[in-house]
Amino acid sequence: MYQSSLAENILQKIEDLVFTSEHENKPLEIDPQRAELFELFVTAEGAGYLQDEAEIDLSADAICKELGKRWGLSDALKQSITGNQKLDAKGLARMRLLWSVMRMWMEWDYAWTRWEEFHRERE
Repeated sequence: MYQSSLAENILQKIEDLVFTSEHENKPLEIDPQRAELFELFVTAEGAGYLQDEAEIDLSADAICKELGKRWGLSDALKQSITGNQKLDAKGLARMRLLWSVMRMWMEWDYAWTRWEEFHRERE
């Protein structure tokens, strides 16, 4: 998907963390997964992948869209809606994990971009 091996590596590591969390039945919001995910966020931010109009987009939306595509969640959701059926348990579990990734990634991005605003020296 990405033209950068760094971006693809970040995305692959995020996917691996999600699979580990799923396999171990542990939330992404606790360490060590949370800490590892945050390190990937910092790397993506440092590479400029979170900037508006970045050539390579690793925003929360882009990550979740790509992982959802890889896992077939987009098609499963469409079929679920058109067939008026529930999403299967595995798809639902992965959707919840993606929401966790998205929420944390967006919160970190918000805090990161506003850091200086709240940490300027007061004169």
